[in-house]
Amino acid sequence: MDIGELLAFKPEQTPKRPHEDDDEDFDLESSHGKRGGGDEKIKRMRRIAEAKESAHYLKQSGGASAASGGGTATTSFEFDPELTEEERLNILKYVENEEADGDVLDEQSLKKLILVFEKRNLKNQEMRIKFADSPEKFMDSELELHTVIQELKGVATVPDLYPLLVELHGLHSLLELLAHQNTDIAVAVVDLLQEVTDVDILGESQEGAESLIEALRKEQICALLVQNLERLNEQVKEESDGVHNTLAIVENLTEIDSEFVKEAAEQGLLAWLLKRLRGKSPFDPNKLYCSEILSILIQTENDNRLLLGSLDGVDVLLQQLAVYKRHDPGSNEEQEYMQNLFNCLCSALMARENRDRFLSGEGLQLMNLMLREKKMSRNGSLKVLDHAMAGQDGRDNCNKFVEILGLRTIFPLFMKTPKRNKQRLISADEHEEHVTSVIASMLRNCKGTHRQRMLAKFTENDHEKVDRLLELHLKYLAKVEAIDKEIDQQAKANEEAENNYIKRLTGGLFTLQRIDYILLEVSATGDTVKQRVLQILNLRGASMKTIRSIMREYAGNLGDGDTDWREQEQTHILSLVDRF
Repeated sequence: MDIGELLAFKPEQTPKRPHEDDDEDFDLESSHGKRGGGDEKIKRMRRIAEAKESAHYLKQSGGASAASGGGTATTSFEFDPELTEEERLNILKYVENEEADGDVLDEQSLKKLILVFEKRNLKNQEMRIKFADSPEKFMDSELELHTVIQELKGVATVPDLYPLLVELHGLHSLLELLAHQNTDIAVAVVDLLQEVTDVDILGESQEGAESLIEALRKEQICALLVQNLERLNEQVKEESDGVHNTLAIVENLTEIDSEFVKEAAEQGLLAWLLKRLRGKSPFDPNKLYCSEILSILIQTENDNRLLLGSLDGVDVLLQQLAVYKRHDPGSNEEQEYMQNLFNCLCSALMARENRDRFLSGEGLQLMNLMLREKKMSRNGSLKVLDHAMAGQDGRDNCNKFVEILGLRTIFPLFMKTPKRNKQRLISADEHEEHVTSVIASMLRNCKGTHRQRMLAKFTENDHEKVDRLLELHLKYLAKVEAIDKEIDQQAKANEEAENNYIKRLTGGLFTLQRIDYILLEVSATGDTVKQRVLQILNLRGASMKTIRSIMREYAGNLGDGDTDWREQEQTHILSLVDRF
């Protein structure tokens, strides 16, 4: 047998040993033809049969096997290193969520199981060295090692035993197997790690979770996983599943301990994710999962955003999104993938350096084209423009957007919110929030002729855009007043003041602030605009005093950004209020 055949060999195909009893075998051949709901049962039967084979084999050759296990392993404990057939079957049944005949995995049986694992691991290493050119001679030891790794999954149901798993160096030995020459072994370890790091399982035992997380961090688990990812071939189903389970491990770790977000990126995962996304392979579940993990890594960690930029990550995201400029995603999963890419780009743009990369990579041109094409990508591109132009770091992008004739694109979207349909990925309120934010950012950041072109838009067609502004003002003012009434009906408490402000922001105040800011900016530049505003407010029974009040509140609640910028913004807003 050549090495290719060996690597393709799976435990399900374990040949019968000459010494096994025929009456204890399951008739797997006759069962194999059955389809549907019986498949899982067949798989369980096959695994149980394998466990019986191993148990009988160990009982008949226990002495020889123990002798070949190595002195270090056999002297670690003062008990019989082999499991009985009954213990082995109970462990396996527990792994497969079947009700065990005896007790669940306990401290004593875990010690025995780890010792069996260590012996089989050592035996496999020895056989591989001894028969390096004859794979068929170390195949059995490989299968036995694979089987005991499967049995170790039982520990995933008893997180209180995790400290013991770490103490007995079982975890260390398992992690070493991530570099095993046979990727089937590495994938089996990944599958096991995915189960033991399950967030729900870790939540059952604080001591177990802390012990496991500390040990995994010390072993640099993320670096080991990335090294294994680099060699997995996703054309092979088992290895493709291994990639998916690896990403699941990362998701579990980052959810249980946020420090892993930075560690995973620094230990090579961010670079691997970008490489995987950049590949020309068609869309598949792993590509979707990669986009989700990338989003997790850069959502809250600015160092990771900077690392993404240094790895040309902004260009990678733009290249992947360009596919959806004129074509909609082919499935709901691919639609989710596209949304994840847009979210990643928005997160990346929170770092100033990445805004420069976005600008030089012609990101504005791509977003502008997406807005014009009216495909699903339009909603995501609008959100990206909002992030690219916001704040003082958005000045260059704002001016460039005017240069590429972006005003012809953004103002039609401002004048008429697209109707709801099956392709809409954001609500009408979200659409209006992003459009008004983009226009407000351009009014604040654009200078000279670019600003004049912006202001001229509000006097076109008998001030129709001013009319639209006031229409939106009244809409969102009603939303905020409804929330204020709701808050007033609740018990007043000082500690809830901040929460109430956030509630008002999410309920419409944020968009109302952007709308009123635009009103102040355009009213300060011409008497005709201000007269139109007064006229409509009077007709609708509204007041300028309300707008002033909203903007004073806005100036008093600017974020925790750069102190100089915040003071400058406050002064600018209050001067507009005074002139209004």
